[in-house]
Amino acid sequence: MRCLFSREVEAFSQNSDGVTLNVKGSDGERETVRADWLVACDGGASFIRRALNIPFEGKTAPNQWIVIDIANDPLATPHVYLCCDPVRPYVSAALPHGVRRFEFMVMPGETEAQLSEPRKMRQLLSKVLPDPDNVELIRQRVYTHNARIAERFRVDRVLLAGDAAHIMPVWQGQGYNSGMRDAFNLAWKLALVVNGKAGEALLDSYQQERRDHAKAMIDLSVTAGNVLAPPKRWHGAVRDGVSWLLNYLPPVKRYFLEMRFKPMPQYRDGALLAEGESKTSPVGKMFIQPKVTLENGQVTLLDEVIGARFAIIAWGCNPQWGLNDEQIARWRAVGVRFIQVVPEVQIHCDQDNVPGVIRVGDTQNRLKSWFAQHDTAIAVVRPDRFVATVAIPQTLSKKLDALASKMQLASAQAATTIEQVA
Repeated sequence: MRCLFSREVEAFSQNSDGVTLNVKGSDGERETVRADWLVACDGGASFIRRALNIPFEGKTAPNQWIVIDIANDPLATPHVYLCCDPVRPYVSAALPHGVRRFEFMVMPGETEAQLSEPRKMRQLLSKVLPDPDNVELIRQRVYTHNARIAERFRVDRVLLAGDAAHIMPVWQGQGYNSGMRDAFNLAWKLALVVNGKAGEALLDSYQQERRDHAKAMIDLSVTAGNVLAPPKRWHGAVRDGVSWLLNYLPPVKRYFLEMRFKPMPQYRDGALLAEGESKTSPVGKMFIQPKVTLENGQVTLLDEVIGARFAIIAWGCNPQWGLNDEQIARWRAVGVRFIQVVPEVQIHCDQDNVPGVIRVGDTQNRLKSWFAQHDTAIAVVRPDRFVATVAIPQTLSKKLDALASKMQLASAQAATTIEQVA
């Protein structure tokens, strides 16, 4: 494997075996690179997406904003302020490394050159700082908000991720997060396919699972922007009136302040068994991350026990019960960890030990509560921590076979043969 940096893709082509890229280095030297798969993370203006003629559906906001970054934060408060000023809305945000970012709405007729003039810059900053002349300016830049999403996230051996797949306004701070969700969703699937442990159809679940949630975050960000900078003045009056009333409804106010309205990722189709599950089912939702106690007494996060793997997590029972040797081998071939959770006081009871099973104590009683809430005993958790299916010991074998079929997992023998050849 080679890692190539500072390369520009000038052209690419693909066939059933892989992708060929023509790239140019920063020194002007050109070369041809061959890869099994191409994941395009080349931004909102993605060359790869445009070359594939994938529509980038959505709209561009009619108004612009100027971003001003200042070193040695002159406010130094650890908050983000969304200021619904009817004259000129603005944002004030504390960034890492002592940087303060201000964003001001660009009004009709204003240009970037005008706003960058020292006099105009001073006028803008005087709204938010007592001494606008005493600042260490890093940069200022005018940008436009886009709300767009690719019609498709995959074309054969090319996949889109991050801004190449979707871009959104900044108002919910979900652009970077959405890109990370893409990466977590795609990475483990691509690893299984590349290593011959799953069929290529598994990659179709990437769009099935990610596109709807990315679209929901785009819509929410657009709505938040309309609240901050409403298109009509009377909209602002309604917003201010509702905000005032919320002071008299503390539970409702907390709902908005804590952003509980933000849609959480929930997959209803894809690499999981959601058919027949109720709306309250944990399938397609993220598993919890509680603290657990190991047999040596160490307290750690369950995430640390699982690692970047599948996990079959059972409350109190043997997670391998009812599985035949072939099933156990098949799931071990894709890196599963069988985990038995017991009350913390039982962690040292040797009679419960099962070879090949990791035992952990429920340090915070959160796992017992989770299994009780969902009326189940076993959860099959994917490497991205989404629940793929739930079961009881008597249904686990059947559920695992159905899930393996849905994910197109290779048999244990086939996966082992591929590893030996590699």
